[in-house]
Amino acid sequence: MAWAQVIAETKTQERTVESDRHLFASLVQEHERYLYNIAYRLCGSREEAEDLVQDALVRAYRAFRSFKPGTSFKSWLYRIVSNLYVDTLRKRSKFREESLDEPVYYEDSEFTKMVPDQSTDPSQMVEEKAFVGEVQKALDRLPVEYRLAVILCDVEGFTYEEIADIMDCSIGTVRSRIHRGRKALRNYLHDFGKAKNWLPGTVHEDV
Repeated sequence: MAWAQVIAETKTQERTVESDRHLFASLVQEHERYLYNIAYRLCGSREEAEDLVQDALVRAYRAFRSFKPGTSFKSWLYRIVSNLYVDTLRKRSKFREESLDEPVYYEDSEFTKMVPDQSTDPSQMVEEKAFVGEVQKALDRLPVEYRLAVILCDVEGFTYEEIADIMDCSIGTVRSRIHRGRKALRNYLHDFGKAKNWLPGTVHEDV
Protein backbone atom coordinates (compact mmCIF):
# COMPACT_ATOMS: atom_id res chain seq x y z
CA MET A 1 0.00 0.00 0.00
CA ALA A 2 1.37 3.47 -0.90
CA TRP A 3 1.53 5.19 2.50
CA ALA A 4 2.96 8.38 0.95
CA GLN A 5 -0.12 8.50 -1.27
CA VAL A 6 -2.38 8.10 1.75
CA ILE A 7 -0.68 11.05 3.41
CA ALA A 8 -0.85 13.18 0.27
CA GLU A 9 -4.53 12.43 -0.26
CA THR A 10 -5.55 13.22 3.31
CA LYS A 11 -4.22 16.76 3.57
CA THR A 12 -7.04 18.81 5.04
CA GLN A 13 -7.66 22.38 6.05
CA GLU A 14 -5.92 21.64 9.35
CA ARG A 15 -2.29 21.86 8.27
CA THR A 16 0.42 19.59 9.64
CA VAL A 17 4.07 20.69 9.82
CA GLU A 18 6.53 18.99 7.49
CA SER A 19 8.36 17.29 10.34
CA ASP A 20 5.13 15.68 11.54
CA ARG A 21 4.43 14.30 8.08
CA HIS A 22 7.86 12.70 7.90
CA LEU A 23 7.54 11.33 11.43
CA PHE A 24 4.12 9.88 10.72
CA ALA A 25 5.32 8.23 7.51
CA SER A 26 8.33 6.75 9.31
CA LEU A 27 6.24 5.37 12.17
CA VAL A 28 3.67 3.88 9.81
CA GLN A 29 6.33 2.10 7.76
CA GLU A 30 7.74 0.63 10.96
CA HIS A 31 4.36 -0.80 11.97
CA GLU A 32 2.95 -1.57 8.52
CA ARG A 33 3.17 -5.35 8.72
CA TYR A 34 1.76 -5.55 12.23
CA LEU A 35 -1.07 -3.20 11.38
CA TYR A 36 -2.14 -5.32 8.43
CA ASN A 37 -1.73 -8.46 10.54
CA ILE A 38 -4.27 -7.38 13.14
CA ALA A 39 -6.60 -6.00 10.47
CA TYR A 40 -6.57 -9.33 8.66
CA ARG A 41 -7.11 -11.25 11.88
CA LEU A 42 -10.12 -9.09 12.66
CA CYS A 43 -11.64 -9.05 9.17
CA GLY A 44 -10.65 -12.46 7.82
CA SER A 45 -10.44 -10.95 4.33
CA ARG A 46 -7.51 -9.39 2.51
CA GLU A 47 -9.66 -6.80 0.78
CA GLU A 48 -11.45 -5.75 3.97
CA ALA A 49 -8.17 -5.69 5.90
CA GLU A 50 -6.60 -3.34 3.35
CA ASP A 51 -9.65 -1.07 3.47
CA LEU A 52 -9.57 -1.06 7.27
CA VAL A 53 -5.87 -0.18 7.33
CA GLN A 54 -6.32 2.59 4.78
CA ASP A 55 -9.26 4.13 6.67
CA ALA A 56 -7.38 3.82 9.96
CA LEU A 57 -4.33 5.57 8.52
CA VAL A 58 -6.45 8.42 7.23
CA ARG A 59 -8.01 8.81 10.67
CA ALA A 60 -4.62 8.50 12.38
CA TYR A 61 -3.00 11.09 10.13
CA ARG A 62 -5.76 13.60 10.77
CA ALA A 63 -5.46 13.02 14.51
CA PHE A 64 -1.67 12.82 14.61
CA ARG A 65 -1.30 16.11 16.46
CA SER A 66 -3.11 14.49 19.40
CA PHE A 67 -0.44 11.79 19.63
CA LYS A 68 1.80 12.42 22.63
CA PRO A 69 5.54 11.94 21.96
CA GLY A 70 7.08 9.41 24.32
CA THR A 71 3.97 7.23 24.39
CA SER A 72 3.45 4.06 22.37
CA PHE A 73 2.59 4.87 18.76
CA LYS A 74 1.79 1.20 18.21
CA SER A 75 -0.85 1.19 20.96
CA TRP A 76 -2.26 4.51 19.75
CA LEU A 77 -2.52 3.27 16.17
CA TYR A 78 -4.02 -0.08 17.17
CA ARG A 79 -6.64 1.69 19.24
CA ILE A 80 -7.73 3.57 16.13
CA VAL A 81 -7.87 0.35 14.08
CA SER A 82 -9.82 -1.46 16.79
CA ASN A 83 -12.36 1.32 17.26
CA LEU A 84 -12.83 1.70 13.53
CA TYR A 85 -13.42 -2.04 13.14
CA VAL A 86 -15.97 -2.16 15.95
CA ASP A 87 -17.76 0.87 14.50
CA THR A 88 -17.90 -0.84 11.11
CA LEU A 89 -19.37 -4.01 12.61
CA ARG A 90 -22.02 -2.09 14.47
CA LYS A 91 -23.07 -0.34 11.28
CA ARG A 92 -23.46 -3.41 9.15
CA SER A 93 -24.26 -5.93 11.94
CA LYS A 94 -22.78 -8.90 10.16
CA PHE A 95 -19.51 -10.63 9.42
CA ARG A 96 -17.94 -11.53 6.11
CA GLU A 97 -17.00 -15.18 5.63
CA GLU A 98 -13.30 -15.90 5.93
CA SER A 99 -11.31 -16.98 2.88
CA LEU A 100 -8.88 -19.83 3.48
CA ASP A 101 -6.73 -18.74 0.55
CA GLU A 102 -5.81 -15.35 2.00
CA PRO A 103 -2.18 -14.76 3.09
CA VAL A 104 -1.59 -14.78 6.84
CA TYR A 105 1.32 -13.25 8.74
CA TYR A 106 1.71 -15.20 11.96
CA GLU A 107 3.78 -14.29 14.96
CA ASP A 108 4.55 -16.84 17.69
CA SER A 109 1.47 -17.41 19.80
CA GLU A 110 -0.23 -19.96 21.97
CA PHE A 111 -2.11 -21.34 18.99
CA THR A 112 0.67 -21.43 16.40
CA LYS A 113 2.74 -23.55 18.78
CA MET A 114 0.29 -26.37 18.01
CA VAL A 115 1.47 -26.40 14.39
CA PRO A 116 4.20 -28.93 13.51
CA ASP A 117 7.69 -27.61 12.74
CA GLN A 118 8.01 -26.04 9.32
CA SER A 119 9.06 -28.48 6.65
CA THR A 120 9.48 -28.75 2.91
CA ASP A 121 7.30 -31.85 2.99
CA PRO A 122 4.33 -30.92 0.75
CA SER A 123 1.85 -32.93 2.83
CA GLN A 124 2.97 -31.21 6.01
CA MET A 125 2.74 -27.80 4.37
CA VAL A 126 -0.84 -28.60 3.37
CA GLU A 127 -1.63 -29.54 6.98
CA GLU A 128 -0.11 -26.32 8.28
CA LYS A 129 -2.15 -24.25 5.84
CA ALA A 130 -5.27 -26.13 6.88
CA PHE A 131 -4.55 -25.37 10.52
CA VAL A 132 -4.06 -21.67 9.78
CA GLY A 133 -7.46 -21.66 8.11
CA GLU A 134 -9.06 -23.40 11.09
CA VAL A 135 -7.58 -20.86 13.50
CA GLN A 136 -8.97 -17.99 11.43
CA LYS A 137 -12.40 -19.61 11.28
CA ALA A 138 -12.30 -20.15 15.02
CA LEU A 139 -11.36 -16.51 15.58
CA ASP A 140 -14.25 -15.42 13.37
CA ARG A 141 -16.65 -17.29 15.66
CA LEU A 142 -15.58 -15.36 18.75
CA PRO A 143 -17.46 -12.27 19.94
CA VAL A 144 -15.56 -9.24 18.69
CA GLU A 145 -14.38 -8.21 22.18
CA TYR A 146 -12.90 -11.66 22.83
CA ARG A 147 -11.38 -11.86 19.37
CA LEU A 148 -9.69 -8.49 19.69
CA ALA A 149 -8.33 -9.23 23.17
CA VAL A 150 -6.91 -12.60 22.12
CA ILE A 151 -5.33 -11.19 18.96
CA LEU A 152 -3.73 -8.30 20.82
CA CYS A 153 -2.34 -10.62 23.49
CA ASP A 154 -1.43 -13.87 21.73
CA VAL A 155 -0.63 -12.64 18.22
CA GLU A 156 0.59 -9.08 18.75
CA GLY A 157 2.17 -9.57 22.17
CA PHE A 158 0.65 -6.61 24.01
CA THR A 159 0.58 -6.62 27.81
CA TYR A 160 -2.73 -6.62 29.69
CA GLU A 161 -2.13 -2.97 30.58
CA GLU A 162 -1.61 -2.03 26.94
CA ILE A 163 -4.67 -3.98 25.84
CA ALA A 164 -6.77 -2.27 28.50
CA ASP A 165 -5.63 1.07 27.09
CA ILE A 166 -6.36 0.05 23.50
CA MET A 167 -9.77 -1.41 24.30
CA ASP A 168 -10.63 1.31 26.83
CA CYS A 169 -11.56 -1.10 29.61
CA SER A 170 -10.18 -2.37 32.92
CA ILE A 171 -7.37 -4.91 33.21
CA GLY A 172 -9.83 -7.26 34.89
CA THR A 173 -12.09 -7.08 31.85
CA VAL A 174 -9.11 -7.78 29.59
CA ARG A 175 -8.17 -10.86 31.61
CA SER A 176 -11.74 -12.13 31.46
CA ARG A 177 -12.04 -11.61 27.70
CA ILE A 178 -8.72 -13.32 27.00
CA HIS A 179 -9.56 -16.24 29.27
CA ARG A 180 -12.97 -16.77 27.71
CA GLY A 181 -11.65 -16.24 24.20
CA ARG A 182 -8.84 -18.77 24.65
CA LYS A 183 -11.23 -21.28 26.15
CA ALA A 184 -13.61 -20.94 23.22
CA LEU A 185 -10.75 -21.27 20.73
CA ARG A 186 -9.48 -24.42 22.42
CA ASN A 187 -12.94 -25.92 22.17
CA TYR A 188 -13.27 -24.98 18.50
CA LEU A 189 -9.82 -26.31 17.61
CA HIS A 190 -9.76 -29.41 19.80
CA ASP A 191 -11.31 -31.84 17.36
CA PHE A 192 -9.21 -30.55 14.47
CA GLY A 193 -5.97 -30.71 16.45
CA LYS A 194 -6.76 -34.15 17.81
CA ALA A 195 -7.43 -35.53 14.35
CA LYS A 196 -4.09 -34.14 13.12
CA ASN A 197 -2.19 -35.40 16.19
CA TRP A 198 -1.19 -31.82 17.05
CA LEU A 199 -2.49 -31.88 20.61
CA PRO A 200 -0.50 -33.24 23.58
CA GLY A 201 -1.47 -36.77 24.48
CA THR A 202 -3.02 -37.64 21.12
CA VAL A 203 -1.62 -40.42 18.98
CA HIS A 204 -2.69 -41.58 15.54
CA GLU A 205 -3.63 -45.22 15.42
CA ASP A 206 -1.97 -47.30 12.74
CA VAL A 207 -4.36 -48.42 10.04
